[in-house]
Amino acid sequence: MNHAERIIVALDLDSKEAIENILVRLPDVRFVKVGMELFYSSGPDFISFLKDKGLKVFLDLKVHDIPNTAYRAINVLSKLGCDLLNLHCAGGLEMMQRAREALQKDTKLLGVTQLTSTSQEMLNQQLKIPGTVDECVLHYAQLAKEAGLHGVVCSPREVKMLKSELGVDFLTVTPGVRPAGGQLQDQKRVMTPREAILAGSDYLVIGRPIIQAEDPYGAFADILQEVEEAFDEQTIN
Repeated sequence: MNHAERIIVALDLDSKEAIENILVRLPDVRFVKVGMELFYSSGPDFISFLKDKGLKVFLDLKVHDIPNTAYRAINVLSKLGCDLLNLHCAGGLEMMQRAREALQKDTKLLGVTQLTSTSQEMLNQQLKIPGTVDECVLHYAQLAKEAGLHGVVCSPREVKMLKSELGVDFLTVTPGVRPAGGQLQDQKRVMTPREAILAGSDYLVIGRPIIQAEDPYGAFADILQEVEEAFDEQTIN
């Protein structure tokens, strides 16, 4: 895999015009994420627009509903030709199994374990889920694998644990990646690109540090260099 494909640039903008402007400034990008804001404003045809540009697409809508509704949603969404789709593991085993059955084409399905904005206090006090964040993430990831999903969305801090327990081929797609010295914003469980790759992350989801940078091209290039150096470091070790 081209190392540039390891970096999924989150297009967290609200219009096709804004996306076209940022993509012109990011000619080396190979993989992008379309979230709720963009999908709801631009519609399904926008996936075809991105695919026609030769980009891989992660459609990040985090489906979470009763099993039959999840089945129908994933069935429709996977026909759009996106490369990655996701749903919330919190929907349970049956929901995930039904969603897996609904997949069309070559789309891979991921389970969202815990959002990278979830802290220990939030997990226990607000969500009323006992135990540690790691324990919850592992449990959800085990359910996702049992359901036949291709991998999970998790913090890079949990990747080593998941790879050890579930195997290196179980995909880990990791938001919560911030360049050293960058602002954390609403992220809680984060790593740098180098740390995330060394931990075993398959894909890094990075948005604001690139698209909100004064020089998006330079920001992406710096992150790509860090990713390449991390892979070189793995090879040496």
